[in-house]
Amino acid sequence: EARLETPEVEKTYEWPIDVHLEEVDQKAVVVFGEKDGIKLRYYVKSINGEPVTGTRFQIGAQQVNVLEYLQEADNYPVTVKFAAPTVSTNEKIILSSMFHSLFTIAVQLSPCPKSSGVEVLETTQFKLFCLQSRTGVKFVVITSAASNIAADSLLSKMYELYTDFALKNPFYSIDMPIRAQKFDDAIKVLLEKAEKSNGAVTF
Repeated sequence: EARLETPEVEKTYEWPIDVHLEEVDQKAVVVFGEKDGIKLRYYVKSINGEPVTGTRFQIGAQQVNVLEYLQEADNYPVTVKFAAPTVSTNEKIILSSMFHSLFTIAVQLSPCPKSSGVEVLETTQFKLFCLQSRTGVKFVVITSAASNIAADSLLSKMYELYTDFALKNPFYSIDMPIRAQKFDDAIKVLLEKAEKSNGAVTF
């Protein structure tokens, strides 16, 4: 897995704050009021420069709840930094398993013999592209819905990097996580090139 740096948005608010926050997965998360680059599921990363851990941050020697702090008019103006949502290891496993199941079902339901399964999935929020290698390893690229990236060439290049840094590694076993810094670095460089030429890309 590789991705570009998580986007962050910092904004100073007067009372009352015009985004609605709720505690989700032990974080203060935006659930309504998407605007100014702050999107749904973004979470509060800091308050007035103080880092937020879960839903709490430090004021002097006191731990303060973010949601309670933002409800008090006396605490304004306040500067809030939001960050894009991240996916936990468990969520990655769940999503990977779910996609693998959908991929397998698509192959079985397809009227075409030797179906290649899910290659492209388009929604109003994102596009998903998939390439399954001959060894069964799936490469997935997720882009913004507006992106015009040449996904086929990007996936092919990722597969080339996989063969160079994983399959040629005598210590690597298929279906095991790829633990190679050179592979991670090469993927990051590839994504940065795609980002500069065709918009937001994550892999």
